[in-house]
Order: sequence, then structure tokens, then C-alpha cells
Amino acid sequence: MGVSVVDLGLAGKTAVVTGAGKGIGLAVTRALAEQGAHVVAGSRTVTAELAALDRVSPFALDLATNDGVTRLMAEAANRGGVDVLVTNVGATRPRPDGFASITDDDWLETLTINFMSAVRATRAALPQLLEKRGAIVTVCSVNATLPDPLVMDYSAAKGALLNFCKALSKEVGPRGVRVNTVSPGPVETDLWLGEHGMAQSVGAATGAAPADVQAGAAAQSVTNRFTHPQEVADLVVMLASERVANMTGADHIIDGGLTTSL
Repeated sequence: MGVSVVDLGLAGKTAVVTGAGKGIGLAVTRALAEQGAHVVAGSRTVTAELAALDRVSPFALDLATNDGVTRLMAEAANRGGVDVLVTNVGATRPRPDGFASITDDDWLETLTINFMSAVRATRAALPQLLEKRGAIVTVCSVNATLPDPLVMDYSAAKGALLNFCKALSKEVGPRGVRVNTVSPGPVETDLWLGEHGMAQSVGAATGAAPADVQAGAAAQSVTNRFTHPQEVADLVVMLASERVANMTGADHIIDGGLTTSL
């Protein structure tokens, strides 16, 4: 017997994904396209993997700027308007030398990439989303509620992002737009495992092998592994669908049991 595919009612919809070139963003873009949505995909670089996807229009843009997100939403408007917005731009660097080593420029860069990029994309898309009574899914992080001194500035930015999305859900919910967040723990992406990723950077600072850093991080979850990008994408796409049409203002943690609090 073949594997049945659940119809999430996204066929013919226009979705915008930011940070779509690789990792979680690429997996989300692929999953939306497989559901029949047309995806307007923004990324600093259009990767070969992104360019190869069907039903995807990729654009190389700096999504940390107002100009970049405005241009991306104009492309979506040309395709009928935004039904779904997935904001996924994010980056972090470990701070093994502690708080005093984080400069003003570091703080501003981290806040711009991890917080203001989502604010700007949401602001640019909101008129279209209100018209279409659409959905916003923002990729946040467990660090929004698990502050970590190793990524202090990133944790603060993600905490602000979670607060913003919750507040926005209360404003636009009565007008038909749902706003939810997904908060992954460590995921098998370049942010953790790539060159200059967390495992390599922490290893260089501590003298540990990157593989040991990765294993130690995975062991903090009860599943003893990182989350796969596709697992995050499947959750994002479900939240974007009408299958959960009365769900808004909620944060959905996918971290293998890393978070132990209620």
C-alpha cells in the first residue's frame, strides 16, 4: 500500500518563507510546495537545493533589511497575496568569554537578525495577510524560555520574538490572522553542525572535539538526538493549515524533551 498524504488545504495558496536557502527554511519551503502551495522563498543566497524545487520562486535578498522584505512581499502580491508567512531568519554565535565580551555591535547584529528581521517581514506582509485572513508561523527557539549564557544575546532576541508574536496574536486574531511560534531545540543544521557552527566554535573555545560537543548537546534531550529539519517543517506546515484553525498565540516546542519545565 502507498503512503497516504494528509491534505492540509494549502494547495493554491501563496506562502512566503524567509531564510529559505537551507536547513529549517529549506525543509519548510519543500514541505509547503509538496502540499501544493506556491512558495515565494527569500534567502541571502539562492542555493542549488532551493532553486531545484518545483512551485517555488526563489529570490536572493537581505531579509534583515526593510528593503529586502518589502521586495519579497511585492513578489508575493504579484502572485495573489500572502496566505501564509513563515519567518525563519536566524543566526547565533557562542560567547565563551561571557557577557563582557558581547559588544554593542554584537547585540545590535543579533537583535537585527533574530528579532527585527521577523518584525520587518511581518509588518510588510500583514496588509496582505489581513486581506486573506492568513497565518503566520515564526520559527523561534527553546532559548526564548531557556536563557543560556553561552548564547546570551541570542536568547534575549528570541525571548523578545516570542513576546512579540504572542502580543501580535492578540491584536490580529479578531481580524482573522493566526500567529503561532515553533521553538526547536538543537536541530541538524549548519547553525549547529556546519563550519563555524556551534559544535565547532564551542569545541575550538574549550578544546573539545566538535563531535563530542554535539553528543553532549544531544544527550541533554531525553531522545538523545537532535531534531531533524523535516520534523520542524512538518510542524510548521500543520500550524499554517486550516486543520488547526482555532489555534493562535501558542508556542510549540520541538526539542526531544530538552525543556523540563511545565
